[in-house]
Amino acid sequence: MKKLLTAAIALLVTQVALAGVKIEHWVSPSGARVYFVESRVLPMLDVQVDFAAGSMFDPAGKSGLAALTRAGLDLGAGKLDETAIAEQMADIGANLGGGADTDRASIALRTLSAKDKREPALDILRSVLQSPRFDAAIFEREKARTIASLKEALTRPDSIAGKAFWAAMYPNHPYGKQASPESVATLNRDDLAAFHARYYTAANASITLVGDISRSDAERIAESLAAGLPKGGAATLPAAPAAAQGGLTKLPHPASQAHIYIGLPAIERGNPDYFPLLVGNYTLGGGGFVSRLMKEVRDQRGYAYSVYSYFAPLKQRGPFQIGLQTKRSQAQDAIKVARDVLDGFLKDGPSPDELTAAKANLTGSFPLRLDSNKKLLDNVAAIGFYGLPLDYLDQYQAKVQAVTADQIKQAFARHVRPTELITVTVAAD
Repeated sequence: MKKLLTAAIALLVTQVALAGVKIEHWVSPSGARVYFVESRVLPMLDVQVDFAAGSMFDPAGKSGLAALTRAGLDLGAGKLDETAIAEQMADIGANLGGGADTDRASIALRTLSAKDKREPALDILRSVLQSPRFDAAIFEREKARTIASLKEALTRPDSIAGKAFWAAMYPNHPYGKQASPESVATLNRDDLAAFHARYYTAANASITLVGDISRSDAERIAESLAAGLPKGGAATLPAAPAAAQGGLTKLPHPASQAHIYIGLPAIERGNPDYFPLLVGNYTLGGGGFVSRLMKEVRDQRGYAYSVYSYFAPLKQRGPFQIGLQTKRSQAQDAIKVARDVLDGFLKDGPSPDELTAAKANLTGSFPLRLDSNKKLLDNVAAIGFYGLPLDYLDQYQAKVQAVTADQIKQAFARHVRPTELITVTVAAD
């Protein structure tokens, strides 16, 4: 059985790599956007429902509401309490997943595609989406658990640095407002119910289905999930983040290792500069041991075990970030080297050999991003939620191959401006 499953997964990789991914898209009668990929290789169905209901939509003074609302969805819904949900899902071999991040809240279902398995699983998913209980006792338990977790995070230098970094990059934007023990303590059950009613609506939903079902079944399933939601409207985005002002935030901590983050708000999803930035960043700090940051900071000087850089495009401008840990006494030297490497890359861009290596790695590893239903679901769900072109996956490798060194230099110049870089250190001497 294991060999057959391995062979089936290998076949799926080959099919995806050679034939592309056919994403079918429509809007359900209730107003939800639907994205569907029929895949008959495995007898599985993966469904994900995304809402623009992440932390950027937390009301003023109520940071943490989006995450707590999402956490409460599958802890009791309709006629089922949390134990009944867990037991029934286990009985049919299905599971629920998902979570909430900066932009979106997600509820995901994985089930066998046989009708006698998928229909009970879909019934539970419908209840979780449409009729969460938000039981008072469970709400208080989850609220206490969240507050305890947030208090514990405030003792860790990595968590302290991350919160300070986002607050410094986005001082006047919701991306910079993060949950605290104090903000979560003000929340009540009615806040969760109101947030759910406002953002968990059909018009604010993106439904993705990947697996062993027909188009007609996909249409029926998607509409059954959306029809019981309030029609609502799409979430309203805040004003775009302002350009960063640059500067240093230095926070004390008794840790022996300094935590260092350098970056700025850089790029939103769908920006045409994404591929030049992606390819260029492989050389700068995204390529592991072959990246310039790793060679200069780790290999040449031994300042850090690991150093990286990446772009994280979001609904609005997400960050470009360089991160590393080093001895307290070496922090300032390590920062200087990292900044020097970045300055050199901004000036010269990648060499011909570096550009060739970056393209080879990014295109060669691309099929591994699609080698399971779950990975395919993740990619298609992102395409749907962020409104990317339906042929995004088909065009990915060609887009990477088409990038030139000059395009990389121009894109970095537009989005990574040294005078606007934010630097946050925790436990640095």
